[in-house]
Amino acid sequence: MRSLQDHAAEAHPVSMLHTLHAKENGAKVICVDPRFTRTAAKADKYYRIRSGTDVAFLMGMMHHIFKNGWEDKEYIAARVYGIDKVKEEAAKWTPEEVERVTGMKEAEVRDVAETMAKNKPSTIIWAMGQTQHTNGNAIVRASCIFQLVLGNVGVSGGGTNIYRGHDNVQGATDVGPNPDSLPGYYGLVPGAWAHFAKVWGVDLDWIKKQFPTPAMMEKPGLTVSRWIDAVLEKNELIDQDSNLKAVVFWGHAPNSQSRGKEMIDAIKKLELLVVVDPYPSATAAMAAMSRQDGVYLLPAATQLECSGSATASNRSIQWREKVIEPMFESRTDHMIMYQLAQKFGYADQLLGKQSDGKLRIKLTKGAKGMDEPDVEDILREINRSVWTIGYTGQSPERLQAHMRNMHVFDVKTLRAKGGKDAKTGYVLDGDYFGLPWPCFGTAEIKHPGSPNLYDNSRHVMDGGGNFRANFGVERDGVSLLASDGSHSKGAEITTGYPEFDHVLLKKLGWWDDLTEVEQKAAEGKNWKTDLSGGIQRVAMKHGCHPFGNAKARAVVWNFPDPVPLHREALYSPRPDLIDKYPTHADQKNRWRLPVLFKSVQDANKDAVKSYPLVMTSGRLTEYEGGGDETRSNPWLAELQQEMFVEINPKDANDRGVRNNEYVWVESPTKAKLKVKTLVTERVGAGTVFLPFHFAGWWQGLDLRDKYPEGTAPIVRGEAVNTATTYGYDIVTMMQETKTTLCQVSRA
Repeated sequence: MRSLQDHAAEAHPVSMLHTLHAKENGAKVICVDPRFTRTAAKADKYYRIRSGTDVAFLMGMMHHIFKNGWEDKEYIAARVYGIDKVKEEAAKWTPEEVERVTGMKEAEVRDVAETMAKNKPSTIIWAMGQTQHTNGNAIVRASCIFQLVLGNVGVSGGGTNIYRGHDNVQGATDVGPNPDSLPGYYGLVPGAWAHFAKVWGVDLDWIKKQFPTPAMMEKPGLTVSRWIDAVLEKNELIDQDSNLKAVVFWGHAPNSQSRGKEMIDAIKKLELLVVVDPYPSATAAMAAMSRQDGVYLLPAATQLECSGSATASNRSIQWREKVIEPMFESRTDHMIMYQLAQKFGYADQLLGKQSDGKLRIKLTKGAKGMDEPDVEDILREINRSVWTIGYTGQSPERLQAHMRNMHVFDVKTLRAKGGKDAKTGYVLDGDYFGLPWPCFGTAEIKHPGSPNLYDNSRHVMDGGGNFRANFGVERDGVSLLASDGSHSKGAEITTGYPEFDHVLLKKLGWWDDLTEVEQKAAEGKNWKTDLSGGIQRVAMKHGCHPFGNAKARAVVWNFPDPVPLHREALYSPRPDLIDKYPTHADQKNRWRLPVLFKSVQDANKDAVKSYPLVMTSGRLTEYEGGGDETRSNPWLAELQQEMFVEINPKDANDRGVRNNEYVWVESPTKAKLKVKTLVTERVGAGTVFLPFHFAGWWQGLDLRDKYPEGTAPIVRGEAVNTATTYGYDIVTMMQETKTTLCQVSRA
């Protein structure tokens, strides 16, 4: 059973094949979406929901589940904390209230809930349709809680499957681009800095000197979604010394960011703008609209011109081989990074030093005979450091052996059936393809990888797991540890237990299982800072998980809404619901910037009178990301030649427009998009949809002459994010792209 709140058929067509294969094997597919999409066409049932009301829908389903006793009571008692608070919230979401907020009938909501509850295991799949809202964190948590209520987490065929938009988004996230953490989600606490200083072979005092004050070292940085405000906001309201003065767009398309109209103002004010990309991207054209200096284009190599590891949505890792040498003046990302480090004067620190004085990351000859960091050594550095999520067992040698022997892996279980790697003699038998993290310990202990997170039906050395004890052992006098008997298969500790450290090993009498070398490294350390891997090895030897065994948190006490709540969008089409379901209060400082919520919502409470249509956006199969590469490909460009707006026949008739005519789409920001109409019942009355892969037009003006000569994409069109409005998730700062307002009129 699969319930989808994402347009996988078009946004994630390769992943959608898994759903189609499941359907062939008897799975029922239910699609809940504001649009009738290709995914909906393949589903057994489709139900339309008002954009941005997912929490109300999910709580409405849990209302039916608790009322009918369909929850997995044993699973909840053993493995989940805080469901009583969720029950209280779900009780408020009567069928009448769910219909009032979401537009979904009681029979529809009950049908999804009952089907999921009575066809286990079942899974929920989503992507940006849940995350890119001002309450995106609440929607995602509500989906996870729903699966916990049904006992569908940690079981094969269950779980919450979040599709990532690109092939290495998961891997990039894991190794530290988030501005609130060092790689591996270690955070920014002093212990994390000390850990990585040792791993990197860099003096900790040198790192400290790179920050103006000690406080800045532990302060989360700016998110990419808010760089516009970091430039334009009053300096006294920013929690750093100066406004943002330089921006580097590294493989990032500006048209994938909201508030494009304000972005032009920010670009004008910057002192430096750098674009690192295989194509100039829309950044170059937008910059040329507003300035003639301080803009640099650095050509980057494509994935076909690089080698190295890439991590997929299921956490499995593949090793890529270079197909061709970088063309023209393009260079690999790690080479560009090294050369920038040389210019800034910290190339030695980037490469790091071993105790014997040798480089931790050696240099090899790259494009045009220039030195570049060795990609295998880069992965080895990740293996040395990221113990938190088990990125330590996937050595370059193991991954390369997997790629050479893909034929021995079962296509359903993803497990190697046997055989040795002819080149190295490495025994593949029992490995899961790509060693999906967590792949605990060092490569030498040969953990097989973990195909499903939190699966306690397997031994830890067979890829099993349980919920980690990441938040202490109790809360308000209530134990957070898993109940007695709820443990992974073969564990010698059959109760819940905390994270492993040197103290716990000694208390258990397992300290002597460490070698002398391991004892020296593990003294004073825990499972994620012991660089020898000994603590992890010994814990798993006894069948236990290094990260402990606790309950999943249904109540997240350190979030603004500990239990997920429905909150109306800042630009809501339902002003009658705002008082009951208001957004958050304005925030003075989150991620170094003030964030507006209630003031924006209140100021635009009547915006629906002038802008009566809900505007949402999403992906197309033909194009990818910001679209500059794919819209420059003649074979793909031929398939979708114009930017468009999907509009319901009723809304089109009310405005006197027909199919394939130019219209203006205007948002409350007063930005206007000139696009072609696609009159269709895919969208319900009151909603329009625009894809986000387009750029190259600006409010009716073709910017072809603004691109460097010969680089303008074949297909150009308005960027929907020129017109998207203000709005960010209070926890993640993810931008709101799925629910705002607009008006459509004849062009």
